[in-house]
Amino acid sequence: MTADLFPSTERSPLSSPPVTQAVILAGGQGSRLRPYTDTRPKPMIEIPGTGIPIIGHQLQWLAEEGVTDVVISCGHLADVLQDWIKSADLPVNVTTVVETEPLGRGGGLKFAAASLPRKDEPWYATNGDIWTRFKLHEMADFHAERDAHATLALARPRLPWGTVETDQFGSILDFIESPPSPYLINAGVYVFSAALTAMLPDLGDHERSTFPRLARARRLSGWELPQGVYWRAIDTAKDLTEAAKELAATRGTEQN
Repeated sequence: MTADLFPSTERSPLSSPPVTQAVILAGGQGSRLRPYTDTRPKPMIEIPGTGIPIIGHQLQWLAEEGVTDVVISCGHLADVLQDWIKSADLPVNVTTVVETEPLGRGGGLKFAAASLPRKDEPWYATNGDIWTRFKLHEMADFHAERDAHATLALARPRLPWGTVETDQFGSILDFIESPPSPYLINAGVYVFSAALTAMLPDLGDHERSTFPRLARARRLSGWELPQGVYWRAIDTAKDLTEAAKELAATRGTEQN
């Protein structure tokens, strides 16, 4: 299902030791994806044409990048996700923890990290609605080189509008359909040091508490996704439709 959009990854012999554990945040309500999320959590939604839920792709990707153990933080319709895990042939060891009340993204990460098998080692984390594939170990090497407590993957998404290019005299030179944004955004994929777990809030958003403190201390790094890497957050029904179109277009190109 991923071969068309996502190239295979290889690890350099000079890389730092692999990160072998990860957390996936899968507890959100997914209200903007209703009615799909009326019967399943957002990470259980399939991209049309793939036959596999988003979280299934994520687990396969993590396994290919050397991860052996994954903790999934569940909430909304957790039993649906847990039933799928029991029946699926998964490439990694999966543990689920269930938030009995919403903890926020930072609280959810800390709650799940408590169940990681190796507390003294770094770990990956990703939001459960991210559909991408890139060389995670390159991001982990970047993280280790900078001695960061947290490293964020940074994406440059395409704008949803066409843009107009003009010269200094106001003459229109060109129309550009959905160009890459001039700004970088948090791609929802992270590498965290072992020490980061204790810095996360018990309740609330790490982007408003932990990350600003780390940035002031120069212990927060950003790794921009390489050019050509496919990335999309599945937040709305439109995102789901666009992802299906992109997959179909890529497969069409491969067949020609």
